Amino acid sequence: MKRYILHAPFSIYHFEAQTWVHSVHKHTYFEIIFILKGNGIHRINGNAFDYFEGDVFLLGPEDYHHFEIGEVTEFSFVRFNESIHKELPGDKDHPWQPIIRTLLNTSSQSRGTIVTDKQEKQKLHHLLTVLEAESANDQSQYFEVIRDSVMRSMLIILARNLFSQTQSRPVLKDSIEAILMYIRQHIYRPEDVTIENLAETFHYSPAYISIFFKKHTGESIKQYIIKHKIKLIEARLLYSQLTLSEIADEFGYTDESHLCKQFRKYTGTTPMSFRMRV
Repeated sequence: MKRYILHAPFSIYHFEAQTWVHSVHKHTYFEIIFILKGNGIHRINGNAFDYFEGDVFLLGPEDYHHFEIGEVTEFSFVRFNESIHKELPGDKDHPWQPIIRTLLNTSSQSRGTIVTDKQEKQKLHHLLTVLEAESANDQSQYFEVIRDSVMRSMLIILARNLFSQTQSRPVLKDSIEAILMYIRQHIYRPEDVTIENLAETFHYSPAYISIFFKKHTGESIKQYIIKHKIKLIEARLLYSQLTLSEIADEFGYTDESHLCKQFRKYTGTTPMSFRMRV
């Protein structure tokens, strides 16, 4: 899989596209993706998210993605590495550093656009306008100070929206969405998504959470976990050079043979046949 490299600490890539010409890729940096107009599908780490005008995505270095453009889309990619939010003298007493660190260390695996509130989107887009205008004069002695201040504001607003969404949901109550999100976020750790652990996490009995889950999804917890894993494994086979042994280890299978057996059961073909036919 191709990996894009950012040699500078910061850049903005603003463009319009009718078709997506970039292959599935990873980065060596973070990027905030603004959808200024258009719609389509944004595929992140094997998950598909509809996107629309005003949406904002945040991706980290290990996230891989591509777009399927529905209507002509105008993008603005704000790319930056970790040095952009370095701690400066006098920053130690300010709470923004741990907030931003937490934001950048939060997986994007199971989320689409971070911001859903219209006013919050407008604030971010206004900040983007300022950032792009200042970037046009990046030789100014004031550019880095303004850039870092605007970037800090953007990241704090993104963190506020992400964390408030998480806190506003009844994560430990009867929320099927919370359970599904938890499973997707912990899919790489089999011990975290056992029925027993899910029951303990969401304050249910193992029997009740099984019944509750099937009632709302139409399938058992075990079936959902396996199917979700298989979809992610299909993406690894298509878009990465990982060996079957490496994929098996990533998803917590005991060995390559166990992975192949389960993959064939749910897809009707072997992992290698799937990889070679496309």
